[in-house]
Amino acid sequence: MSDADGSGAAARPQTSMRILACTPLPDVEGKSITTALVHFPPDAFTPEHRHPGSVTAYVLDGTIRSQLAGERTGTYVAGGTWFEPPGAVHLFAENASSTEAADLLAIFVADDNCGPLTIFK
Repeated sequence: MSDADGSGAAARPQTSMRILACTPLPDVEGKSITTALVHFPPDAFTPEHRHPGSVTAYVLDGTIRSQLAGERTGTYVAGGTWFEPPGAVHLFAENASSTEAADLLAIFVADDNCGPLTIFK
């Protein structure tokens, strides 16, 4: 079902992100930690993007396929995790199922302003 080349992506459901918390790091001047819940409806697809800081993703349920530039596509199930260094190009992320939703917890360490966490092409 991969849509990594972006063809047909506009017709697929999109992911949604809900910020759970954004807290300045008292021991790292100018940085905050933001925790967010990312929901992937069935067949959801997120096109190429990047993030302004470091990101750790932890799959809560479902199966998510994801690929960073220069790396192989990974398939992650509940309990699976990956790391994205600051500015890394995230080629795509998608729900591997067309019938079941998937969710992940994303933890960002970025500049204090808690601004936009996803930057699309």
